[in-house]
Amino acid sequence: MLDFGLLRCPNTVLFGNGQIKALGHVVRTLGKKVLICTDARFFGLDIMQDILQDLHHNGCTVETFADTQAELPLQGVLDCVAHCKPYPPDVIVGLGGGSCMDMAKLTSLLLTYDQPIADFYGEFKVPGPVIPVVAVPTTSGTGSEVTPVAVLGDPKQDTKIGISSPALIPHTAICDPELTVTCPPGLTAISGADALAHAIESYTLIRHAPTPATSTSTVFVGKNALTDIMGQCAIKNILPHLQTAVEDGTDITARSHVMLGSTLAGMAFGSAGTSAAHAIQYPVGAITKTAHGLGIGVLLPYVMEYNASAAQQSYAIIARQNGIAHTQEDDRGATKKCIAHIWQLFENIGIPKTLQHIGVKKAHIAGIAKASLNAQRLVKNNPCPLDIGAMLTIVTRAFNGTSTYKD
Repeated sequence: MLDFGLLRCPNTVLFGNGQIKALGHVVRTLGKKVLICTDARFFGLDIMQDILQDLHHNGCTVETFADTQAELPLQGVLDCVAHCKPYPPDVIVGLGGGSCMDMAKLTSLLLTYDQPIADFYGEFKVPGPVIPVVAVPTTSGTGSEVTPVAVLGDPKQDTKIGISSPALIPHTAICDPELTVTCPPGLTAISGADALAHAIESYTLIRHAPTPATSTSTVFVGKNALTDIMGQCAIKNILPHLQTAVEDGTDITARSHVMLGSTLAGMAFGSAGTSAAHAIQYPVGAITKTAHGLGIGVLLPYVMEYNASAAQQSYAIIARQNGIAHTQEDDRGATKKCIAHIWQLFENIGIPKTLQHIGVKKAHIAGIAKASLNAQRLVKNNPCPLDIGAMLTIVTRAFNGTSTYKD
């Protein structure tokens, strides 16, 4: 029997090769004064001139902020807001990876509400609508083009901080796989690992009993009927194609499947949420200054092993639906094969095996475990209950490379 479902999405999602050519047509329906938030690498590509020409052809005037930094430091957001305050935009285009799209969301927020950004940290702190955002991903990973989340690094905080509100969901997402062809293999790998984690974690979360206030009081509501569909479909698109996309970035079929999977995974976790791997990555990333997807890729198999007892049925379904286990195999055997498959895939695409390999020291373990519990929006949805002991167990295993799922 189908149970409670909640799915929050952009007004419009455009997907397909060449859809970047629709940008001008989309933007002109929202306003004429356009701010583009991107990074220096993409700004220097030839396609950027085509995009600007398209917007001008559609009657738009354009201001560009091309200094977005990876992992999005707070100062960068404040710089962008200061840059465009004399030129208040009607619409903001986030063009690039997750940081560029989050930059567009946060700039829209701060231009709409003249308050300290810390006022919005957490869930449902945005008081109302913001300047419309058109999100155009050039990597397949964060899913930010369809989510209510923007993440930034605040030097006053121990970990990266999330602002989560349905008001931050972009008005339109334009997902063109051809834009990802120039994405380097290493970035393709860690972005894809992040997207796969979004799908797997959202699909295996705890299922909460809904109340009449659920949809208006909680951004991440846990496993539910609608996000399960998105998560399952995302996994089916990413699992068979991620390694090919890493090894041959010109394979547009693989690129298309991974981007579709990433967007669907964003829709899944944008309402359901994620869990322990993401909670732990926040302090790991803050300590090591490594990319979000890299930490997620290291942590996901250890988190899956820790959650195996509670999420066994879901892992078994993933294994059977994706040809990892036979349809008649029992849940325990199918679960083991599912986790082993993720281990092998990540090894094949170059994801490090332990936290030590990305700069975590033994002295960091206790602090990481403690700080991970601060992300309560993620902790509360993990299939196994999480306390300091649980976090210490996961982090220690990920540090030592200890796999505990045995016959």
